[in-house]
Amino acid sequence: MLVAPCSGPTWKTLPNCSTNPPLPSNSPNHVRMSLSFGFEPTTSPINAYTLSGDKAASLFVKSAKCHLKLDSKYDAANAYVDAAHCYKKTSTSGAISCLNKAVTIFTEIGRHIMAAKYSKEIGELYELDQDIEHARSYYERAAELFEIGDAATSVIQCKVKVAQFCAQLQQYQKAIKIYEDIARQSLDSNLLKYGVRGHLLNSGLCQLVQGDFVAITNSLERYQDLDLTFSRTREYKFLADLSASIDEGDVEKFTRVVKEFNSITPLESWKSTLLLRVKDAMKVKEMEDDDLT
Repeated sequence: MLVAPCSGPTWKTLPNCSTNPPLPSNSPNHVRMSLSFGFEPTTSPINAYTLSGDKAASLFVKSAKCHLKLDSKYDAANAYVDAAHCYKKTSTSGAISCLNKAVTIFTEIGRHIMAAKYSKEIGELYELDQDIEHARSYYERAAELFEIGDAATSVIQCKVKVAQFCAQLQQYQKAIKIYEDIARQSLDSNLLKYGVRGHLLNSGLCQLVQGDFVAITNSLERYQDLDLTFSRTREYKFLADLSASIDEGDVEKFTRVVKEFNSITPLESWKSTLLLRVKDAMKVKEMEDDDLT
């Protein structure tokens, strides 16, 4: 009984290499691989059968090793990618291991966009597993590789994720710097400039959670200088109102401001988490002030 295949080419088995005569040195790579290793990659469904994820992945790994022996690094990297996609349903660690091998090879041969793409894919797998530290690391690497490949939009997309993960990991200063850098870069792009207010909002939330009212006030002024339209946005009003409620120590006002903004622009869960941290800190301070009276 056949099972659903993983994505990628199918495979057919070939006779064992021990029964075959030596091949001329100018034989095509795929023929040499077929007879030397007992299988051949093929995209044709003719005479092919499909395999379960792990078995297919194992064949793709063997194929990658064969390509490496034949010094066909590009094909080897693609075979590791195919193996990773087969592993995805059964073994995240297996998928990550194969993608890492592909990233290394693509980087070695100067295919930086491909390396970046699969580094980002590793980050996505770690994110799904809630391993934020590793996800941040691989998105950061993807951003670096996209930058080498001169893919500006992809660089910013990855950096946005890096900043988010930094915020989740309470690395607020690093997140603030990344968001502000992205905002500056985006102002020069007709395609990206509409995202500036979102980046400044995220930077502002990271400022809020640190609880330094002077720093928050200075940041709002800096954001207005950076983007002359920012003071007329809902994002600016939201940050200003939150800042005022923090300065006043008014937890109820803070909660109301958040609810009003969220009713129109639903907040992502990580942003809600940051705001909850701010609210909890306000409550603690309120209790401390009560104890002193």
